Amino acid sequence: MNMTEVARLLLGLRAAGWTEKEINDFVLYIESGEEQYKPKPKNEKTE
Repeated sequence: MNMTEVARLLLGLRAAGWTEKEINDFVLYIESGEEQYKPKPKNEKTE
């Protein structure tokens, strides 16, 4: 991924409502593969 693609990814995650911590942890998970940084599913209510 080049820097332009990374910037678009980060902006897209922000637009989707991700917090800075969630974004940082996601990037750390991609690079390290460590389970502690793996994104957790968000519980959504469906009514």
